[in-house]
Amino acid sequence: MGDRFVVIPVPKREEESPHAVDEDISPVEEDGGVSPAGGRQHEQSGGKRSEESTREDGIPRESSPFISNADTEQDSYYDGKNMALFEEEMDSNPMVSSLLNKLANYTNLTQGVVEHEEAENEEGAKRKTVKNPQMGTFIGVYLPCMQNILGVILFLRLTWIVGTAGVLETFAIVFMCCSCTMLTAISMSAIATNGVVPAGGSYYMISRSLGPEFGGAVGLCFYLGTTFAGSMYILGTIEIFLTYIVPNAAIFAAEKKEDAAEAMLNNMRIYGTCCLLFMALVVFVGVKYVNKLALVFLSCVVLSILATYAGVIKTVIEPPDFPVCLLGNRSLENHDFDKCLKTEVFGNATVSTELWKLFCDSPFLNASCDEYFASNNVSEIQGIPGLLSGVISDNLWSNYGPTGMLVEKKGQPSLPAQDASRDGYLPYVFNDIATSFMLLVGIYFPSVTGIMAGSNRSGDLRDAQRSIPTGTILAIATTSFIYMSCVVLFGACIEGVVLRDKFGDSVKRNLVIGTLAWPSPWVIVIGSFFSCCGAGLQSLTGAPRLLQAIARDGIVPFLQVFGHGKANGEPTWALLLTAGICEIGILIASLDAVAPILSMFFLMCYLFVNLACAVQTLLRTPNWRPRFKFYHWTLSFLGMSLCLSLMFISSWYYALVAMLIAGCIYKYIEYRGAEKEWGDGIRGLSLNAARYALIRLEEAPPHTKNWRPQLLVLLNLDAELGVKHRRLLSFTTQLKAGKGLTIIGSVLEGTYMSKAAEAKRSEQSAMLAEKTKGFCHVVASSNLRDGFSHLIQTAGLGGMKHNSVLMAWPTSWKHTQDSVSRRNFIETVRETTAAHQALLVAKNVDGFPGNQERLEGTIDVWWIVHDGGLLMLLPFLLRQHKVWRKCKMRLFTVAQLDDNSIQMKKDLQMFLYQLRLDAEVEVVEMHERDISAFTYEKTLVMEQRSQMLKQMQLSRTEREREIQSIADESRSSIKRKNRLGNELQLPLDHTRQGEVAEPASAQLIHDRNTKSHATLNDKAGPVPDRVHMTWTKEKLIGERNRQREANVGVRDLFNMKPNQSNVRRMHTAVELNKAIGSKSRGAQLVLLNMPGPPKNKGGDENYMEFLEVLMEGLPRVLLVRGSGREVITIYS
Repeated sequence: MGDRFVVIPVPKREEESPHAVDEDISPVEEDGGVSPAGGRQHEQSGGKRSEESTREDGIPRESSPFISNADTEQDSYYDGKNMALFEEEMDSNPMVSSLLNKLANYTNLTQGVVEHEEAENEEGAKRKTVKNPQMGTFIGVYLPCMQNILGVILFLRLTWIVGTAGVLETFAIVFMCCSCTMLTAISMSAIATNGVVPAGGSYYMISRSLGPEFGGAVGLCFYLGTTFAGSMYILGTIEIFLTYIVPNAAIFAAEKKEDAAEAMLNNMRIYGTCCLLFMALVVFVGVKYVNKLALVFLSCVVLSILATYAGVIKTVIEPPDFPVCLLGNRSLENHDFDKCLKTEVFGNATVSTELWKLFCDSPFLNASCDEYFASNNVSEIQGIPGLLSGVISDNLWSNYGPTGMLVEKKGQPSLPAQDASRDGYLPYVFNDIATSFMLLVGIYFPSVTGIMAGSNRSGDLRDAQRSIPTGTILAIATTSFIYMSCVVLFGACIEGVVLRDKFGDSVKRNLVIGTLAWPSPWVIVIGSFFSCCGAGLQSLTGAPRLLQAIARDGIVPFLQVFGHGKANGEPTWALLLTAGICEIGILIASLDAVAPILSMFFLMCYLFVNLACAVQTLLRTPNWRPRFKFYHWTLSFLGMSLCLSLMFISSWYYALVAMLIAGCIYKYIEYRGAEKEWGDGIRGLSLNAARYALIRLEEAPPHTKNWRPQLLVLLNLDAELGVKHRRLLSFTTQLKAGKGLTIIGSVLEGTYMSKAAEAKRSEQSAMLAEKTKGFCHVVASSNLRDGFSHLIQTAGLGGMKHNSVLMAWPTSWKHTQDSVSRRNFIETVRETTAAHQALLVAKNVDGFPGNQERLEGTIDVWWIVHDGGLLMLLPFLLRQHKVWRKCKMRLFTVAQLDDNSIQMKKDLQMFLYQLRLDAEVEVVEMHERDISAFTYEKTLVMEQRSQMLKQMQLSRTEREREIQSIADESRSSIKRKNRLGNELQLPLDHTRQGEVAEPASAQLIHDRNTKSHATLNDKAGPVPDRVHMTWTKEKLIGERNRQREANVGVRDLFNMKPNQSNVRRMHTAVELNKAIGSKSRGAQLVLLNMPGPPKNKGGDENYMEFLEVLMEGLPRVLLVRGSGREVITIYS
């Protein structure tokens, strides 16, 4: 039978009155149907109420995406619902329809918009409807990647790299770098298609795949790389401006040629700082202006590349005219002269040229000239001979050299000069830096970065999981083709001396790639200028948002201030920091010096992207299901290896610095405690490694040399579930020099569901306060004894089980009325012995030192019996900790009458020497003495007390058992009376005069014990003052005889004699206590062999008394009971 329900569509208007709901009630549908008007609303709500729904009092009620917690609301909401069976789970487990509705309404906003929306929510405003992202693959991924990849290095340095390294080696450099980015793009595509990637792109992927530590480290490296990329683009912009557009705008002008380089660096610093401030101001005012100009900048890049290819084609038809002047085989800077001639004829007179004046001391023909100038002729060659000239054969091989090496044309006749000291002052073209294959790799690599541009825009994409792989891989393929083709075309079209001329001095200060362009070199100059401007603005826009994302994740505490910004979410503080770091790169002022720095950071980022994909693939985690299928862990591993190789190839010291920075950030995040849990791959890797290690550990028991204390610490909790003895955790930390396992266990009386979580939180807070690293284990049990037994049996896993138990001495065992604490302690001793585990019992544990204290004195070891050597190992472990480091170890042992104490001391010293332990050795002689009256009396008192406790316990148990049997008998008697009415009964209220005393005494017994019985059972109801019972005569006589026997037993306590075995044990305890007190009264800690419990459980009370006497008067004592196996060895 269908349910009747009403669907109420509520318009989401803020000004709507609460009572306006009644006007839009939709028709009521029968049999569970839904009206057309209301059906969609009900489907989309997924079982939740509208935000405008009202309570009975007319006050609007706020709604949550799931079911409200109010009981009254749940009751009214679930009336007649088919899902009432699951209503109690709806708070934590929403209905499927509600979940699907949330997924359908998921809006992936760009960074900045999200913060703006959150700010409005905090102010009470409603979330505004945001249009779904509509960018496709071409506009959203392909073009941004193209714009970021093609940039400053292509226009300013690629021709120089081709001329210096040669076509073959440059092709190898380009191939390596493009292969690195392609492999990284494949790994990135797999990660990006393994679920929704919010705005944040690469940082989000790395952090969620490798965890907060790696995410923070690599995210900051990526941020620094993006920031230094901004410096590089700004320096490229200023270099184009000052070198090729307005050379006369230089503030610092060099009077001498040797000062030109320094003057240029100072000009770069001044103009670069001004450019940085202007760009930062543009970004601060509004990112929308940067985005509007993005298409203009991209158009400049595309037009420049098209002009280059057009120029190559034109060289086949008509090569451009860019003559290069050579003196001998040396290339000359020709911006100070017009004619490549030493002299020229005007009429009938021969006169010197401007070139003559540069090499000679006067313009006259008889002037003193440079030796090389006088010995060699000048010649002129074409700088762009053309595609079909065959010049590529001269450009195949490398021409590396030191700083100041002259650019020379191979195969050109030349007579060397004897004196080359003045070459640096003459207008030759020479290397401004020392060149090598490794340096060129570092300079070139930034030209292939920018592959993350698509993933950074993932919030704007219509289908990010499809667009990111396709667009990124196509962009890398396109740019790789452009770079490789440019390498070959540059080598085939341009003369080698021009290629090696970094700043175009030999072609009248023209941009070298511009000389190849058609229709004019200014197309490349203007295009590259705006391209570098756009790339710099993009870097200054993206880097602060990346830093803001890291800061808002909260994984690096000192960066949290940079998570704040303007009201609309713009990262103002992050922009200031980015501009400051960017200024550092500008002060370096050399594009060639900045490029390797950002190469390191980008390579570090790409390395971890590949690592993330490889780890996820190898672990085969169930959540690793990328839609992009063309990946393999070998490709990711190859990409990771290639990134690492390129880091050390380009600059090994920069690589080490980048790794050091990443490592410091990693350790800082780990130290400060990254509380984020993102289901990262490193956690999965840890689980796999732990499983493998556990399986290996299970194969065989550990060798003595590998033994270390793996502690199970038994903690007691108070009524508020707080830890009673926190210093037990401090002592555990101090013992952790062995780096073993630590399990903190506690037992709750009751059910697991009610108290376990709170108890675990209490333990973890105590462990955090005492800096104890380990695992919490809470067991709920009906009583403490069973709970501790379960802990001892089940704590740990496989080979990582505890081998030692640490607990506090039960100080209240004498004072408690019952014997629960005593029995728990002795049973724990028995169970650890049966499980072959060591037992450490700390007495006066609250007086043990905290982790901030520093002790000086001695740690005294009283070695009475040998049970594995744990007594000697523990002081060594303690002294590794700073609390006990200044304490010395003393070892005492006991010699009997027949022992040779001198020889014992020598043997013991040799044994300690072989064990590599430093300790003072002393042998204490304990001769046979008569048992003193004190010992005899102490033993007697102990046994009397023990016997009395037994009788009291027995009497109470018997009485309680008797009361129960009386109640059972009473019930059965009443039933028999109702049936037969012929059984002899003796009601307590209708007895004969002679029998009054007996039932009265029985009634007294019942009244006296009802209270004690009720305390044992918490749920026992109220007991009436008098209870009518049915008694038999035999029962009353038996009860009277038992009372008479009990009275006789009490009288016998004062006539008993102590057991001789107990007297001897007490004598030993008293004598040992005297010896320990005389030698170790001032020791910081006394370690002592713990005697074993009696095999007969009847002597448990006496055992506790013996231990009390043994430790009497000592401030800090650690009783040690070994496991029976050797834990220390003299062998290496």
